[in-house]
Formats: sequence, C-alpha cells, structure tokens
Amino acid sequence: MTITESVQAERCYILPVRDLVLFPGVIVPLYIGRPRSLKTIEKASIEDKPLFVVAQKDLTTEEPMSEDIYTIGTLCKVLQMIRIPDGTVKILVEGKQRGRIREFFEDEETFQGNIAIVQWVSALPENMEALKRSVLELFEKYVSINAKIPKEVIVSLANIEHPCDIADVVASHLKIKTEKKQKLLSITNPEKYIKLLIKILMEEIELMELEQSIQEQVRQKMEKGHREYYLREQLKIIQTELGEEDFSSETENLLKKIAESEMPEEVCKKARIEVDRLSKMPPISSEASVLRTYLDWLLALPWNTYTEENLDITKAQRILDEDHYGLVKVKERILEFLAVRQLAGKEAKGQVLCFVGPPGVGKTSLAQSIARALGRRFVNFSLGGVRDEAEIRGHRRTYVGAQPGRIIQKMRQAGTKNPIMLMDEIDKIGQDFRGDPASALLEVLDPAQNSNFTDHYIESAFDLSNVIFITTANVTHTIPAPLLDRMEVIRLPGYVAEEKIHIAKKHLLPKLFKEHGLTDKMISITSKTVEKTIRDYTREAGVRNLQRSLATLCRKVTLKIVREGKDSTLKKITIGVKDLKDYLGAPRLYDVQLPQNKQKGTVVGLAWTESGGDVLVIEAVAMSGKGDIILTGNLGNIMQESAQTALGFLRARSAELGLDHINWKNQDIHIHVPEGAIPKDGPSAGITMAVVMLSALSSRQVLPGIAMTGEISLQGKVLPVGGIREKILAAKRQKISNIIIPGANRIDVEEMEQWVTKGLSFYFVDNVSEVFDIALERR
Repeated sequence: MTITESVQAERCYILPVRDLVLFPGVIVPLYIGRPRSLKTIEKASIEDKPLFVVAQKDLTTEEPMSEDIYTIGTLCKVLQMIRIPDGTVKILVEGKQRGRIREFFEDEETFQGNIAIVQWVSALPENMEALKRSVLELFEKYVSINAKIPKEVIVSLANIEHPCDIADVVASHLKIKTEKKQKLLSITNPEKYIKLLIKILMEEIELMELEQSIQEQVRQKMEKGHREYYLREQLKIIQTELGEEDFSSETENLLKKIAESEMPEEVCKKARIEVDRLSKMPPISSEASVLRTYLDWLLALPWNTYTEENLDITKAQRILDEDHYGLVKVKERILEFLAVRQLAGKEAKGQVLCFVGPPGVGKTSLAQSIARALGRRFVNFSLGGVRDEAEIRGHRRTYVGAQPGRIIQKMRQAGTKNPIMLMDEIDKIGQDFRGDPASALLEVLDPAQNSNFTDHYIESAFDLSNVIFITTANVTHTIPAPLLDRMEVIRLPGYVAEEKIHIAKKHLLPKLFKEHGLTDKMISITSKTVEKTIRDYTREAGVRNLQRSLATLCRKVTLKIVREGKDSTLKKITIGVKDLKDYLGAPRLYDVQLPQNKQKGTVVGLAWTESGGDVLVIEAVAMSGKGDIILTGNLGNIMQESAQTALGFLRARSAELGLDHINWKNQDIHIHVPEGAIPKDGPSAGITMAVVMLSALSSRQVLPGIAMTGEISLQGKVLPVGGIREKILAAKRQKISNIIIPGANRIDVEEMEQWVTKGLSFYFVDNVSEVFDIALERR
C-alpha cells in the first residue's frame, strides 16, 4: 500500500494551530482567538468551504507566515461554532483526510492555499494484522497507565477496521511532542507509520511506568511525611494540654548548643553523632532519655572555661592570715605556689597537696582559704568508705542509672576548668570486688597523666591538669604507697592551749555570735573561761569540740535573751570561769595523774593518736612467778613486742644493770597501761618499757617531770619514731618540761616553731643507758 496525492488541488482556508496535530477520524474542539484566524473561520463558514488545520512550528509565533507552519495537515469539517463572551470562538472540527499544501496564498485577513488530498490505496501488507494487534495491546496498556484518557476510546477502536485509521486515533491520543506527532502524520509508508507508532508507544509506556514508580515513591514519602506531621501536630496539642515540653525543635536546639559550645572538635563530632541518633528515636523511649542525659553532661562540662587567678602574694597572705592562725609552713607553701604561677604562667602544672593531721585542726577550712586566696572556685567530696572504682571513673552507659564519676560531677559543679578540688578522708578509701578506687585516683592525681583523664560515662578525654587537687587524711600509713608518692604531704599537728585561745577569740566566737544572733553588747566570754573550757571540757588536737562547747554557751545565752525579751533592759551577760559548770555541767576531762615525786615502777610515756599527741602513765611491778611477762591495758602487737624486746635487753645486760641477783625463771613482770578500754599500739614505747621494768626490778625510782618516747633494739640502741611534734605538744599541755627524745629526731625538734619548744628541756639519746641515767635515780 502506498500513499498518493490527488492530481487536482482544491483551494481551502488554512487554520494554523498551536501545540496540536489533528489526525483524520478524530473530533476535537479548537479555541480561536487570533484576529486573522477568526476571520479565516468566518469566511470558510460563509463560503461553506473545508478548513485545512495544520500545526505551527513555533508556539511563540503570534502571526505565523507560510514558513512558520508545516505543509502536511488534515482537511476538516466544522461541526459546530460557538462565540464566547470574551471574544474567542470555540469550534468543533472533525478530521477527514490528510492533505499537503502545494501553494500558499496569503493576504492581510486570511490564510488560503491549494491543498492536495492524500489517499490510502492498494492492499495491506501481510504483517499488518500483527502490527494492528500490537498497536491495540500497547495502547490499551498505555490507557491503563494514563488515567487522563477515557476508557471508552479503546471500545471505539473496536469498530474501526482499517489499521491506518486505528493508528490515526491512537496517535491523536498520545501525550507526545508536536514534532513526533507531525512526523507520524507525515510518513508516506503505512508499515513504517505503524512501526514508528509501536516504537513510540513502547517508549511512552516505559517512561510512564518509571514516572509512575517515582510518583508512587514520592507519594509514599509524602504520605508518611504528612502522617508524621499530622501526628506531631496532635502530639503538640496533647503535650500542651498536659503541660509538657514540646520536643519538636529539640534536635535543632541541641545542634545549636553544640555549635556554640567550646568543646574540642572530637567531642563535638561525637555529640553530633549522638544527636543524629536521638533524632531517629521515639521521644518517649528509654534510650532517648539516656542520650539526652549524656548530651546534657557533654554540654554542661567546662571544656574551655577558666577562672582568672589572683596572683597577688600580698593579698593572698592577708587572706590566709585572716582565716587561720599559725600554720606558717602551710601558708608559705601556698605562697610558693603563687610565686611559681607568676613566673611560669600556664606552664605550671596543678599541684597535689595532702593535709595530714588529727580531726578539727582545720584541714578542710584551709583548703577553702586557699581557693579564696587564689580566687578559684572550690568543690569538695569525701572519699571515706568509697569502694567502687566507678565512683571515680564513672559508670559505662550500658548500665541502668549510669552517671559520671565524682571527678566529672565536681568539674560540672565548679563550672570552670581550674578549680580547687578537695578530696576528704583519702586515708579511709577502700576496695572490694567492684574495683580499686585508689588505683583510679593514680591517674587523676598524676600531673603527667591527668591531662587526658577519661571517664567511662563521658568516653572523651577531659583535661584535669589545671586543677589544684587537695587531699586530707588523719594518717598516712593507710594510704597506698603509689598514691601517697603522688602527693606532697603537709602535716598539721594540732594546737596548744595558747593557740586555741587565740583561734577561739579571733575566729570561733565572732562566727558563733553571728550564727546565734548575738553581739558583743549582749555576751562576753573571757579568755580564762575559754582556757578552762579547753583544759576541762575539750582536750583535743583540733578545735572542733571547742567550737561545740562554745556554741553551747551561745545557745544558752540566746535562750535566756529570748525568754526575757530582746527589748528588755537585760544587761550584758558575762560568762566567767565559775559559770562554766552552770552552762556546760561538771568537767568531763581531768588531768592525767602524773607522778609528782619519785616513784618506783611508774614512767610517763608520750604517744601519738589520730586525735593528736597524748601522755601515758605506764606502771610495772615485779613478783615471784614462772618467768612470764604480763601485759594489760589493751596493748597491740607492736607494743607487746616492744615490751618483750626491752625485757630481752635487760636480761642480756643484767650484770651491767645490777640485776644479776634476779632468778629470771621465778620472776614475773606485770606491765599495765591505764585506760584499758582504749586500744593502744605503735612503735614508740620501747625505751619507756625498758625504764619502767628496770625501775620495778632494781627498785631504782623514776624522777618526776620527765616524759619520753623512742624505740629500743636488742643491742640497746634508741631508734627514731614519728609524731614528735604532737608528742611534744601533749607534754606541754601537761606542763612536763623535760623530754627524752631519740637523737635521730633532733632535726624534727629544730624545725619546730620557737613557741612550741619554749620552756622545754630536751635530752637527745642514742643508747638506752643514757635514758636510764636521765630518768632513774643513780644507783
């Protein structure tokens, strides 16, 4: 089958249209608005001539010429024409035959031309039926995908016999470009025409399926987004009604805080990852709550916040003198630190000071004074009884209720990277199956390691090198050796009565008056009263019990004033020595009954306790027996061994000491230390035991007014002991003026303040024979 054109051309009116290719056998509406096109339709209608509809090449051309339109179009019949109020005309045309413009006539009002009719003649090819079915099947699929094409079109195709006519109807309904449709209309070979139509259908179906798949995915996402938006809006309303917080912008707020924080880049990166995880979790889930808490900790830590230091040594010394009396060496050490900070600047690492001394001597308050003098923040916590390593390093976030360790907690509380951190009771730290807290503190207190301290909860390195760590302890022998090695030990031995009186008048009483609403016009406590309170009610190394006793006096006076009325004519209340019994009751402490005269078998020894120095009166008697040594007074193993060592020395040197007449197998010795309910132990009673046993065995009397301390060896050497300062202060409190001390401890005495040693006589001995010569009457 071939296409042929009619020999004779017919003169027709030509109607150029935009974005439309009209095929034969198709009825379409056209909206005409251009003046020239309107005139063309009017004349064609008046003259009853057919209308040749042809596509315009360029849609934007407002007044097309012959070169602006295609030459092949469709000869149409105008079925209906309706004028619209806006001036346009709607016509309904039916495509009849293909045509080609052979000659174009153009005037100012209309388009005209000679149109040659194109006809399909001769028989169809043998494969045309197969091509026809392919077109129908593909078009049916096309219609099923494109919802804009009515299903009735497929039904109408069943009534069309000619394959080319079917192809015209199908081509007219395709949503393809004008160029492609014009190409279909212009093909002169019917087989090529239908094959090209099949190809176009297959391409369009593939594109539409892909487009439909994309649209479905987009639709699902949009539906999900709309659903989430709807649910979030509902959640907002519910939370508003319940008075709960709106979490809609939580992620944005967290990211903003992270960006504004001064965290290191690694920590910021980790925080952003956690925020991303949080954004994908349900807000009410338990894991989301854990993440929020973790992020709050990261944002709250002072990663790069410092407190400006006070490096004025004069001002610092004035503050230290205001807060504490005495403690010259401690204050000097603090001023040394300030001087180093002035010269070395930030190169000076944080120091670790350990204040060791009995309770109540001002260890904690001294740390607070250091913070005040330096102008740094102060935080503190107690290590007493801590047995879990997680208390220091924190818990891992995998555990329920996990939280950072105390170090990180206190850094957050301080809000600065260079606080003063006080760790109380480091000598009472323990360990069990949960780990060793002391080992965890090794990293914290080591200036070479703590710049990258890692808490198990935070999981990011935190710099502790700018922190000044201060620890307190009552004793040092219970502190693990590696931990003690990292600290600079500063001992606070205690106060004598003169110091306590000064502390009470300058520090304790003004503070207590303020706490109890009293003034100097209401109450007066004399120095003699304070002295008697110290001697008879609060014998201790520190001033804690003294403060409690003075507080009792203030409460009693406050009660009396309130009862009689503030506005009454109550005179100033003065508390004298004789009034103490009425306020505090009978004295609870009495002086140790020291020997006032020469006595046999009674020696005064000096001992060290956690509460400071103390005086012990050791007694011994010799009696017939089986050669045993009897020790009473709740003595520990070390003191028992000291007694046995002293006895061994006496037996070995019995001839030199005038004891050769004693039958040791039938001689028992009983040694007793009074206050048997109190445990006593320590390596400093050796020479005291030797003196008291020699006195009991030889009947040589002990001279009064002498106290002693020192350990003994089997060779009779006097070995050095500790706690010299505390023991000397204890002797001074008991008004003992002669003290026997090991020669190796001479340097300890020389380093003491002058007021401590004033009025005392010291005997430095290296051999126990010297002790016997000083303490016992001569043979």
